Amino acid sequence: MSNLGDHQLGIYLSGMFDGKTPDITTDLAALEDRAREVLSPQAMGYIVPSAGHGETARANRAAFDRWRIVPRMLRGVAAQRDHSTTVLGTTMPAPVLIAPVGVQTLAHPDGELATARAAAAVGVPYIHSTAAAHTFEQVAEANGDGQRWYQLYWPTDQDVCLSFLRRARAAGFTTLVLTLDTTLLGWRPADLDRGFLPFLHDVGLANYLSDPAFQEKAGGSPTMHWAQMFPHPGLSWDDLPFLRDHWDGPIVLKGIVSVEDARLAVRHGMDGIVVSNHGGRQVDGAVAALDALGPIAEAVGSDLTVLFDSGVRTGADVVKALALGARAVLLGRPFLYGLALGGQQGVEHVLRCLLGELDITVALSGHSSCGELSRASLQAQ
Repeated sequence: MSNLGDHQLGIYLSGMFDGKTPDITTDLAALEDRAREVLSPQAMGYIVPSAGHGETARANRAAFDRWRIVPRMLRGVAAQRDHSTTVLGTTMPAPVLIAPVGVQTLAHPDGELATARAAAAVGVPYIHSTAAAHTFEQVAEANGDGQRWYQLYWPTDQDVCLSFLRRARAAGFTTLVLTLDTTLLGWRPADLDRGFLPFLHDVGLANYLSDPAFQEKAGGSPTMHWAQMFPHPGLSWDDLPFLRDHWDGPIVLKGIVSVEDARLAVRHGMDGIVVSNHGGRQVDGAVAALDALGPIAEAVGSDLTVLFDSGVRTGADVVKALALGARAVLLGRPFLYGLALGGQQGVEHVLRCLLGELDITVALSGHSSCGELSRASLQAQ
């Protein structure tokens, strides 16, 4: 048995014996600057910036800075540490998943296929976006025996919604993640100033364009048909029984930052939630996701599975989110930067570095597993 942090030693040994250094930086917080060097202006405009003036994205990072890890000494930390866990029936080597990110071909031609292969190679669960540039079936083949979930943008056409659910289930996706905070696209000046939305160029519509229920109604204008069925601001809590009736696995609601909404998720029989503000891409000036995590976990953490994303960049960030009550953390932009910089190998590099830093940070904090982390592991600034 090896520790996830042994990846660090492997890098040092490769440097010592072979003179090799990593092709991509191991400073995960610096990935964005490196990715800017290879991404096109259109790709940069879609992937990196956030809604409005970027206040929510900055708030996400500032929230992490307000917490400090409190290392404890002489705690008898195990030489062989085990961070493995099971979340909603899905086993994973550590409480980390690949967040659903659409249109990954903007970062690399292989897009979601490279990410799904990397996730399987490292053992990290992959969450497939409805807005993907590759289909359920293509991603499932690339992911092989890996663990995979499906993220739903609920279309206004229930026939298409049902078809998506059936295809995802048939392709081995086990947990359904319904995104709540993107029933409309946020105000994103970086895209607007370029007049660029990838979906209007048929990029990121692979699941739609390959779907028989969608094709039946799209006629000769599939892009415009998508534009009519994607916005769904009328979605309400009363719609959730439809999903329960047509999906036989766990259901997770993504985009919760309110304690009351978390309680409503419990009341409506959901299995989990993702405390998230979509990485700041939807509402400018919104509450930081990490600030919302602690109160939500305290209110409903014993009643359903609380997951987290938004602003996570490093293994230390993962430690803070877990200590504040998340059962697992979804990683978004960093893996996408790895994809841009090195395809499948770039994603694997980012995942192994994140898991390695997570393991070492947990151990140096005086713990033998992520499961030992608690609010007592942190100090507020």
